[in-house]
Amino acid sequence: MASKTKGEGGIVETIKTVFWALVIAGLFRTLFFQPFWIPSESMKDTLLIGDFLFVNKMAYGYSKYSCPFALCPITGRILGSEPERGDVVVFRHPVNGTDFIKRLIGLPGDKIQMKDGILYINGTAAPQQPDGIFEEVFEPQGPMRNRPRCENGAVAEGGICQKSRFIETLPNGRSHDVLNIDANGYADNTDVFTVPDGHYFFMGDNRDNSQDSRYSQASGGVGMVPAEYLIGRADRIIFSSAGARMWYFWTWRADRFFKAVE
Repeated sequence: MASKTKGEGGIVETIKTVFWALVIAGLFRTLFFQPFWIPSESMKDTLLIGDFLFVNKMAYGYSKYSCPFALCPITGRILGSEPERGDVVVFRHPVNGTDFIKRLIGLPGDKIQMKDGILYINGTAAPQQPDGIFEEVFEPQGPMRNRPRCENGAVAEGGICQKSRFIETLPNGRSHDVLNIDANGYADNTDVFTVPDGHYFFMGDNRDNSQDSRYSQASGGVGMVPAEYLIGRADRIIFSSAGARMWYFWTWRADRFFKAVE
């Protein structure tokens, strides 16, 4: 009888340990950092398919979307601080509920336009300086096995896919890489977008391969993103793998481990 009681006690203690471990992990994910795996090429070459990072959820405060499944009983944002132009931000898509990662380009009240592939903010061009060519192998990438789009036309399997790279400088002095694929892409010339109060305008660094705020939510883009949908800021890549599975160690990109996101 005593041994049975001892065995039952061991099971109960194991259940308690697992329960509290899950609670602590949930609180950590809710309040501090959320893991995020890069699934697409919209932020190349800043972020590559297979980069793994933790999103700093303390950067902008908290909304109901800070909790898994949007379960936080919060209206608006609490303990919030304003994001800065140029931040790389993870946010919840206002319509389809998936998490996106893009660069913050437009703040409330800004007027944003693309003309001949150049970004204009409040009527002033964000200068671009040529910075060589971004090259990668034309092959399936990541778990989704997508092949990259190339500026140098049709590329054979295993060939070198190229994109022109530029350093773009925003009005606050922050600089980052942008890539070009099409000489006159669909979103290289746009109308003027006025960012409403309480909203933000996002773009991908891979400018011709990003469904971002240049595209309406109805057409599959993200449109203007309300502040409450912001989840956090991407600060540093923790791990990176170019393969279809994380444990394919021969595909790990060691040079990207713990790399700052700029």
